[in-house]
Amino acid sequence: MEGLLEGLGSLVGWGNSLTWGGLGGIWWLGILIAALLPAGLYFTVRTRFVQFRAFGHMLRVLARSFRKEHDDSVSSFQAFATSAAARVGTGNIAGVAVAITAGGPGAIFWMWVVAMVGMATSLIENTLAQVFKEQGETAGTFRGGPAYYIDKGLGRRWKWLSILFSIFLIICFGFFFNAVQANAMSEAIHAAWGINPLLVGVLIAVLAGSIVFGGIKSIGKFAGIVVPIMALCYLAIAFVVILVNLGRIPEVFGLIFGSAFGMQEAGAGAFGAVVANGIKRGLFSNEAGMGSSPNVGAAADVKHPVVQGYVQMASVFLDTMMICSATAAIILLSGVDLGGAVEGVTLTQSALASELGSWGSSFIAVALIFFAFTSIIANYYYAETNIFYLWHTRLSISCYRILYIVFILFGAWVAASGSSDNFRLLWNMADMSMGFMASANLLAIVLLSGVAFKVFADYEAQRARGVDEPVFDARNHDIRGIETDVWGGGPQTPGE
Repeated sequence: MEGLLEGLGSLVGWGNSLTWGGLGGIWWLGILIAALLPAGLYFTVRTRFVQFRAFGHMLRVLARSFRKEHDDSVSSFQAFATSAAARVGTGNIAGVAVAITAGGPGAIFWMWVVAMVGMATSLIENTLAQVFKEQGETAGTFRGGPAYYIDKGLGRRWKWLSILFSIFLIICFGFFFNAVQANAMSEAIHAAWGINPLLVGVLIAVLAGSIVFGGIKSIGKFAGIVVPIMALCYLAIAFVVILVNLGRIPEVFGLIFGSAFGMQEAGAGAFGAVVANGIKRGLFSNEAGMGSSPNVGAAADVKHPVVQGYVQMASVFLDTMMICSATAAIILLSGVDLGGAVEGVTLTQSALASELGSWGSSFIAVALIFFAFTSIIANYYYAETNIFYLWHTRLSISCYRILYIVFILFGAWVAASGSSDNFRLLWNMADMSMGFMASANLLAIVLLSGVAFKVFADYEAQRARGVDEPVFDARNHDIRGIETDVWGGGPQTPGE
C-alpha cells in the first residue's frame, strides 16, 4: 500500500509541476501560474474594469436575482447559491489555513489578486455558459457549461477539448474535491467532539445522496436557504474577532503585504511559494476561470446572458474578499504558531478557540459541516452535467453516483488514518485535477472571448439606451452554435 501511495504521489507531483509551476525547478513555469492572472487581466481590460466600475450594478442585479422568469425554472439566485455552495467550502476555512502555512501570510494577498481579476474571468465564462446553453430534460431546466460552449462555439475540430474538460471536471469535482470536503468535515468533527471520522463519512454520504438525487431544482432550493445563513453567521463571528483585536489590524496588513513581496520571511521561505500557494488556494476557493460555476450558471433562467455573468461575479467577491479574508483575520489575529504541527482546518479551530474560548473549535466544526456539505452537493451537479454531456445514459449516472459515495468515504478514511502524508496527497490530487481542468477552460474562454465581448457590448448598449433589464435576442447576432429557441427574445425599448 505504501509503495502504491508513493508512486501515486510522484505522478501527482509531476501533474502539479506541469499545471502549477516548478518544471525544471522554475516556480512560475507551469500552465496556470503563467496564464491565470494574465487571462484575468485581459478580460478586465477588455470589459473596461467591469468589476470596479459596475460594482453597484452587480449588486442591483443580484438583488433582482430572486425573481423567477417562469414558475418551473431555476432562478438566477438559486444558480448563484448553488455555485456559492460549491465555492464556499473547505477552501474558505481549511484552504486558507493551508495557504498560510505553506506560503506564509503573503499568500492571502495573492488570493485577493486572483479574486479581483477572477471576477472579470467569472463574468466571461458564465456569460458564455448562458449563450450556449440548451434545453434540459424537463420543462424549465437548462444544461450548459464549458463542455457545451467548447463544442458549440469552437466547433467539431475542438470536440477533443470538450471531452477532455468533461473528464477532468468529473475527476476533480465528482471525486477528489468531494474527498477533500469530506476529509475536512470528518477531521473538524473528530477534533471538536471525538466522533470517529469513518462514521462521519457514512453519515455525509447518506445525507448528500438523499438531496442530490433530486436534481438541480432540489439542490438549488437547499442551497438558496443554507448558503446565505451560513455565510452571514461566519462573517459575524469573524467580525467579533476583528473588533476584539482592532488595534492589531495594521500589523496584520503589514504582515500580509510584507510577506507577499518577499520583504520579510514567509512561511515556506521563497517568493515563489508565496505566489504559487496564494494563486492555487485562491482558485480552489473562488473557482474563477476553473470552468465549474458555468455548469450551474447555465441552468438559470434569465433575460440576458450577462445577467448571470454579473451574479456569478458577485459570488467570487463573496467567497474570497469576504469569507476567505474573514478566515485569514481569525488565524493571523490569534497569534497561533503557523509553523507548528497543526494544519488545515484544525489550525483555524485552534485560532478561533484561542480568541473566543473552547466553543470556537465547535463553531468552526459546525460552520464547516454546512460549508463543506453544501459544496459536496453542488459538486455532484457539476459532475452529473458533464456525465450527461458525454454519455446521456441512466447507467452512466448510476455508476457515477456509486463512485461519488466511494470518494466521500475515501476522504473520511484519510482523516481516520491521521497521516499528514495522506492529507497532503489528498490535497495534491485535488490541485492536479483542478489544474488540468482549469487549463482546458482557460484556453476555451480565451478563444471564445470575442463572443462574450459581443454579448457584453449588447448588454451595455441596451443599458446606455435606458433599458433597465436588457433582453437578449440571438437573431440579432451572428453567433455559431447558439440555440435560437432558447434565446429568441424580442427587442426592447427604453423603459421596458
